[in-house]
Amino acid sequence: MEVFERHIALPFPAADVYNSCTREASFERMMPPWERGTMLEHGEVRNGRRFVVEVGSTPFKRRQTMEFRDVEAGFAFTVVALQGPLAPWRHTIRVVPRGAGSSELIDHVEYEPAGGVRAVLGGTDARKRLERLFRFRQSRVLSDMTAHGRWAERPRMTVAIAGASGLIGSHLTSFLRSAGHEVVRLVRRPARVPGEVGWDPDAGLLDPASLLGVSAIIGLSGASLASVWTAERRDKLVQSRMRATRTLVAAMRQMDVPPAVFVSASAVGVYGSRGGEALTEESSPGTGFLADLCQQWEDAAEAASTSGVRVVTPRFGLVISGDGGVLQAALPVFRAGLGGRFGGGWQWWSWISLDDALRALEWALHDAETRGPVNVVAPGAVTNREFTETLARALRRPAVLEVPEAMASLLGGVSREMLLASQRAAPMRLQEAGFDFLHPSLEGAVRFELGR
Repeated sequence: MEVFERHIALPFPAADVYNSCTREASFERMMPPWERGTMLEHGEVRNGRRFVVEVGSTPFKRRQTMEFRDVEAGFAFTVVALQGPLAPWRHTIRVVPRGAGSSELIDHVEYEPAGGVRAVLGGTDARKRLERLFRFRQSRVLSDMTAHGRWAERPRMTVAIAGASGLIGSHLTSFLRSAGHEVVRLVRRPARVPGEVGWDPDAGLLDPASLLGVSAIIGLSGASLASVWTAERRDKLVQSRMRATRTLVAAMRQMDVPPAVFVSASAVGVYGSRGGEALTEESSPGTGFLADLCQQWEDAAEAASTSGVRVVTPRFGLVISGDGGVLQAALPVFRAGLGGRFGGGWQWWSWISLDDALRALEWALHDAETRGPVNVVAPGAVTNREFTETLARALRRPAVLEVPEAMASLLGGVSREMLLASQRAAPMRLQEAGFDFLHPSLEGAVRFELGR
């Protein structure tokens, strides 16, 4: 067996760090996107508790049985691989106090380099892969605790999320749970486990009684925009958003004590294609199918304000994540050295890192002054050419090709109003409120998500 160990100093008390590492959502939150790990069952961290992790991508997914040990031994516990491709493996997480209000997080791993680690992580350089893995994990512990720390004195909330299985929703669930909030997932089937509520937005069905005690609702439901926009698809894009939002608003109106805040997603597509114009929340809506869709979506959400609910409509830019969205879609092509810009590449793309998107949503939940449209974008929009060059540089691949505008237009509206559209949005309201961006530069966001 070989030993790997990595340390990080944290400006937080040891007890707070330990509590963060032992919450149910900690595993999902600390898993890098490139490792493709999913915890199949949830529960508290306690001695002898076994759980199953699914690793890898379809169709090569494998299951690994793990067990928690020595949980009561001070600020430390050990995760042991019992069965599956990772065994033999012992990972001890230890938090050591380092003066007033500070601590050190230590990840200590004992492993067999020619066995499980190589099978799961791939490649022959196990130590290099482990360094990449734990650098990501420890960085996220620091950034999450910093974000949550701003609101540490606020009461913990019960947050209902519609669209919790999507890219933002799934990560938001673990992000909020890691802060000690309770999350209720709205699912389009009968509820099976605690923490789920069944609903049918297509039929407008959501029992208000099932939301009793919910202090905030986040609406992220909607059919994926990444598709060919046929007439039938356009109708689905509209109806999936409108029906879900109206169902949520109707339920809130019937509640004796409605939630304090309703955060309902929108997108910078509301501005239409505006060239290099600087777009803030005070800019007028644009024209086109997507602009009209976003405006209708926001109007439907704003109806909740008549029930005394504070309404926030975050206008998301492109979300940078190795788990989905534009970055994940582009990776296979760019890794093959076939990446390139769309058209001339001079159209502006507004973007936001996944972690900053989650932090902005947490801000919207807690900050009573935040209401109405909020551009959830990084302060530095880039051109499509710059986006292409940044991704190619991070992957160390060429990207000199160009998808001609005429060829891109064959995809229809999704190309004209997303890939070729130009939206140079600025996060004016977030910046005025004092929001601190974790990833203000595209290169930093891409490298973090790729572990580069």
